[in-house]
Order: sequence, then C-alpha cells, then structure tokens
Amino acid sequence: MSSSPTIGSARIPLIEVFATVPDPRARRGVRHDLAVVLALAAAAVLSGSRSLLSMGEWVLDADREALSRLGIGPGVGLPSESTIRRTLAAVNADDLDRLIGVWMATRVRTVEGRRVIAVDGKSLRGATRDGAMPHLLAALDHDAGIVVAQRAVPDKGSEIPAIKDLLGAIDLAGAVITADALHCQRDTASWLVEHGAGYVLTVKGNQPTLRAKLKDLPWSQVPGHTYRDKGHGRRVTRTVKAVVVPAWVDWPGAAQVLQVRRTRIIKGRKHVEVVYAICSVPTKHATPQLVASWIQGHWGIENALHWVRDVTFDEDRHQLRVGNGPHVMAILRNTAISLLRLAGWTRIAAGLRHHAADSRRPITLLATS
Repeated sequence: MSSSPTIGSARIPLIEVFATVPDPRARRGVRHDLAVVLALAAAAVLSGSRSLLSMGEWVLDADREALSRLGIGPGVGLPSESTIRRTLAAVNADDLDRLIGVWMATRVRTVEGRRVIAVDGKSLRGATRDGAMPHLLAALDHDAGIVVAQRAVPDKGSEIPAIKDLLGAIDLAGAVITADALHCQRDTASWLVEHGAGYVLTVKGNQPTLRAKLKDLPWSQVPGHTYRDKGHGRRVTRTVKAVVVPAWVDWPGAAQVLQVRRTRIIKGRKHVEVVYAICSVPTKHATPQLVASWIQGHWGIENALHWVRDVTFDEDRHQLRVGNGPHVMAILRNTAISLLRLAGWTRIAAGLRHHAADSRRPITLLATS
C-alpha cells in the first residue's frame, strides 16, 4: 500500500473520510450531500439502530444543534428514511469499505513489534436474494478488535482468491495473518511471505497430504505447554506442542508446525479436539505459547465481530436486499464496533446504550475520532 492514503487518513477525523466517497447520484434534486447521509447513518448505528426505519427515527429525534456538526445547517430539512435507504443502496460499497479500512488501519498499534490480523468471512443471511447470500471477507486486528479491511465476494469459496485484494490495502510488513483452513493454500502462503507478512494457517482436510504429514510427526516425544481457563460454564485445557518444520514438509515459508490439543468440559461432558497449524514465524521469534495465543485469537473473531453483528445488531434477520444496501449496512456496523473499541468500550451493547441515551454522544464520537 502506498504511504500517502495512510498518512492522509491519519490526519483527518472519520467524519471527513465520508466526504471522499464518490457520490453516485445525479446532482439534480439532491438535497443532502452523500457525506451527510453517511454520517447520519453511522451516528444512528452508533446509537443502536438496527434498521433503516430506526435510522430515520433517530435522525428526526436527534439534537438539532448537534446535527450541525454533521453538516445539517439551520433551517435545512432532514433526510427521510426513504432518502437514507436509496442513498445507501446506491453508494459504492467497495469504495466506502476501502476508505474506512485505510482510516482504521492508522489507528492500529503494534503489540511487541507486531500486528496480528485475522481473516474470516461471513454471510448476510437476511439479505438472501434469488437464493444467494451476500458474503463479506473481513480482516480484524487481534489486539484492538477493529476491522481494518473488508471486501464483498460471491460466496465462501471465493474467499481464497479474494484474500490478496483484501490484504493488498494494508501495509503487511511485519504483520502476522491468521486464517482458517480454507486459506491454507500454497499460493496464499507464498503471497503473504512475498509481501513481508508472517502467517498462521490451520491445516485440515482440504490439504490432506500436509495434514497427514503433520499428524504423523512424533508428537508424543515433544514437550508440551499446558494452560487452563474457565468461563461460560465450561473448563478448557489446551496443550500446545511445536517443532521446527521438518525438511520433508514442503510448504512456502514454513518455519514451525504446531499441535494444539483442546479438551473442554461442558456440563460434565468431555470434548477433545486436536488442531494442526503451520506458521512462518521461527520459534526464536514466536514461542509455541505465543503462536497458540494467535490461534486462539483468530477463533475469537467469531465473538469479537460476527457474534456482535448477529446478536447485538440482529444482522442475520435484517432483510434489506436492495442494491448495495446490505453491504453498506455491514460496513456501518463494523464502523460502530470499531469506533466503540477505539473509545475504550469492551462491551459493545453497553457502548450502544450509552450513545443511545444522548444523540450528541455518537455525533461527538464521529466528529472527534
């Protein structure tokens, strides 16, 4: 990624990023700038709006003086729910995703000199149209829990080639990318290494030869590191083992391979799962415990992003299907989640309730972030 977009985005508040999104509407008859409509929609989502109807209601009820900070001048009419609906359906979602992602990436800090980014996809079930569901591939920063990139793809299988486009907008130098077994592909591993990134890829049945080689390693002779945690009514014990990648494991950039044995006690029943992973970061720079934390952090994307959008925002039941509307609504939800985390909120639902209590709060957050 060139340095200029990142540097430029680092100098402006998010509300000004909306002004750089191309407006697809014909100029005749347009009463509200695209940036104003996007800012109003984002503020409404920060207040917990789950639908276009509730967005329109929030706009009508919002503090009029505070709305001036979003570009609504004195005496200017407010955009209706139908105006918001048509505008969000028409906007170029890929442009909006790219611009917000670049801005978010400037807010991500390194942890011990590294950024760790999880890549995973999610379908918008409520937006099913003609039997097809919109599918979005996202990149989430492990430490901050914010979305730094997202792209629309035709379906889950299309994630494989799309990962390059997704991550191509991010400066990958020194970053570590975590991904599930779908992305355990030789071409993807090579591309990441060529772009200066490390990787941790889960190995499953789509790479049967590689998995068989990893499974047959003498793991019983390898010392393990065991740690336990409790929560949500279950006890989990994880034992992590790692070895330098053997010469006969031919995989681009591979430096170490790991076995993670996870034993869970849920309501008195024992469940054992063994996962294999391959990592390009050498053991001298990444201990087995550290790599295991990256693997666990990757699994956390379900709770940190997908679960929040599904449960807190009720995304899977949102039946907007027109144009780019479903994609844009997902972008606004990502933006709200990311802004709240940047502002220090660890519980997104609580952050939404706080901002819903006073319409000036989400406007201030947008104008000052």
